Amino acid sequence: MVDFQLSQQEIEQFHRDGYIGPFDLYEPEEMAKALQALRPRLLNTKRAIYGRGRGISGVTNLANYDRHLDVDFLAEHITRPEIVHRVSSLLGPDVLCWRTEFFPKYPGDEGTDWHQADNFSNVAGSKHPQIVWPEDSEFGGTITVWSAFTEASVERGCLQFIPGSHRTMNYDESKVMEYNADSIGKVEKDGVRRGFFGYDYRQLQKDPDWSPDESKAQSMVMRQGQFIIFWSTLMHASHPHAGLTQDMRLGYAARYLPTQVRVYPYSDALSEFGGEASLEKFGCVLVSGKDEYQHNRFVDRTVNGTPFQVAG
Repeated sequence: MVDFQLSQQEIEQFHRDGYIGPFDLYEPEEMAKALQALRPRLLNTKRAIYGRGRGISGVTNLANYDRHLDVDFLAEHITRPEIVHRVSSLLGPDVLCWRTEFFPKYPGDEGTDWHQADNFSNVAGSKHPQIVWPEDSEFGGTITVWSAFTEASVERGCLQFIPGSHRTMNYDESKVMEYNADSIGKVEKDGVRRGFFGYDYRQLQKDPDWSPDESKAQSMVMRQGQFIIFWSTLMHASHPHAGLTQDMRLGYAARYLPTQVRVYPYSDALSEFGGEASLEKFGCVLVSGKDEYQHNRFVDRTVNGTPFQVAG
């Protein structure tokens, strides 16, 4: 089997910049074909753990969450060695995937706010941390693997990073962001239409007068089928979709942690983006090594009965 572990130089680059990549995963034609087959499955939320009839309520994008638990292609995707080997070279041998999300951007959609995420309590209705690292850990946040299921160009709204910004949290996640669905697509920040699914990340700033140094921002252009790895504590955003084409931009983010981190330790439901969904059918997925801590709930197969592959 091919080993996709990061080199020592790549690991040092990741810790310096807060991200590494992009890397090739699928050929564009392969990804396009897979996406064509995937679309009808995504529309069918009958078996999705947060789908219709699964305790979901409100105006929300929670239906985009954790589709790796009911769609076999996505279950295979999050366990691909090209991803897992690289992530485990950063987090250690024992790794879980706790959340996946789709990030569609349609023609004319606003860009995403500059933001950082440490414990993800910022959008939780309960304000409880969704992930908790051990107290003596030097790390926080989660590693995100963002895959370009379609082309991600500047015009279509690709990601933006500020290299090295993961070392300092500029936001206080214990503060409250007010959800306002009417603000979506209607707010300009420094001349750019930006938002965060009806939230305004500026409400969490530790210093109300601070603003990110966008002169240092890098645009993460990716071809269809590539992925990039970054800390959630890295300052990241996305460009608006300029509407120069009718083609959407679709990203798929998988979030990884070492098994020592507690996932949803205080919650039995997700309450985000104006909606709520029960965690009754949720489980982390072990993608590498072993779980020696026994404090997280795991599932070893999809709701369809397909086993998750575990590396190592």
